[in-house]
Amino acid sequence: MSESVVTMEKLVSLCKRRGFIFQSSEIYGGLSSAWDYGPLGVELKKRIQNFWWKEMTQLNDNIVGIDAAIMMHPRVWEASGHVENFHDPMVDCKKCKLRFRADQIPEENLKNHVCPECGGELTEPRQFNLMFKTHMGPVEDDSSIVYLRPETAQGIYVNFKNVLQTSRLKIPFGIAQVGKAFRNEITTKNFIFRTCEFEQMEMQYFIRPDEDEKWFEYWKEKRFEYYVKLGIRRENLRFHQHGPDELAHYAKKAFDIEYNFPFGWKELEGIHNRTDYDLKRHMEYSGKDLSYLDDINRERFVPYIIETSAGLTRTVLVVLSDAYDEETVEGEKRVVLRFHPIIAPITVAVFPLVKKDGLADLARSIEKNLREHFTTFYDQGGAIGRRYRRQDEVGTPFCITVDYQTKEDNTVTLRFRDSMEQVRVKINEIPSRINDEIKNYRGKES
Repeated sequence: MSESVVTMEKLVSLCKRRGFIFQSSEIYGGLSSAWDYGPLGVELKKRIQNFWWKEMTQLNDNIVGIDAAIMMHPRVWEASGHVENFHDPMVDCKKCKLRFRADQIPEENLKNHVCPECGGELTEPRQFNLMFKTHMGPVEDDSSIVYLRPETAQGIYVNFKNVLQTSRLKIPFGIAQVGKAFRNEITTKNFIFRTCEFEQMEMQYFIRPDEDEKWFEYWKEKRFEYYVKLGIRRENLRFHQHGPDELAHYAKKAFDIEYNFPFGWKELEGIHNRTDYDLKRHMEYSGKDLSYLDDINRERFVPYIIETSAGLTRTVLVVLSDAYDEETVEGEKRVVLRFHPIIAPITVAVFPLVKKDGLADLARSIEKNLREHFTTFYDQGGAIGRRYRRQDEVGTPFCITVDYQTKEDNTVTLRFRDSMEQVRVKINEIPSRINDEIKNYRGKES
């Protein structure tokens, strides 16, 4: 399909040029590892989030959602182990002042205390807690310390009993959440792959302890197929199982779904068997009973948890990477973002062939009527071919052109992004035709 391999340079350039993603505080020189989502970027991100939310909650009768606060009682992070264990070994360069994770620089540099960037002298490694710390209240002392949450999962665990009692759910059941998390870690140069402020899409599934293997395998396969459904090519996805040395302190078993980014295979989502570790820790630290009573079997137990944890912002990068394509059409390069239509920032663009003879007014009327059904875009400037190319580059799956024939028979030209095929469609049939095309879209899997 493609004549060239996507690179991070091409993606970053396209995202800036077309309004997907900007460097945060750019007019002040930018803030490292922080990014702003522009008009198209925020639409793409929200559509991915909505796709995930529907997949997790609407399509499952035993999964509900919550939205927990970013700032929580500091004892939460003691119970979770983050205060004690959430550290990375860091080294600083005395010359260029850059900070590096000690386990991510060449061993020779670390051994000789040589900065990999400027050749200056490195400090000895020291442990650095990754949580952002702030104060709540008028006095800044140890009693007022709170943290910006480094993950969203703990907000689900501390609300386990609240959700159980108010939703009348029976095990097995899940709680889903999408929200921001913050980690004061050294980030790579791979755009939005790792940032200090990011969004997570997590679902915690509460189960009987003796059914953990069954449900782990179920969610492992379910989550892999989700990305194919999202439009990601299957050959760009794989599983990675955590070995004994990789397992987190809370995990009995863990798999990552990895994606083949332009910079190599990296984690996209984690599926973890967290056992009863989290609920038992919160029972210990809070003094509250978080066990579950099985009325049928007259049995009380602390549930095991199967966690599915994906990065929303990282998924945006996956979708952009997988959608990017280049091909030669009539001697010219065509850049295309082959998004699945359900997550494309713009669903349909409407153009008048020319601005005169009432075609622009008719096209504008059609575009306004379509707003009830889709996210639309109107453009009447420049040659029609160039307008098509601009929409191809931002991933718009459908374009409608109003021409002189429209005035004669109430039909328009409907153009498809992927094939560039054009068909005539009656104006009143546009919404149903586009909805059918979205429903039956096969895209890169066809």
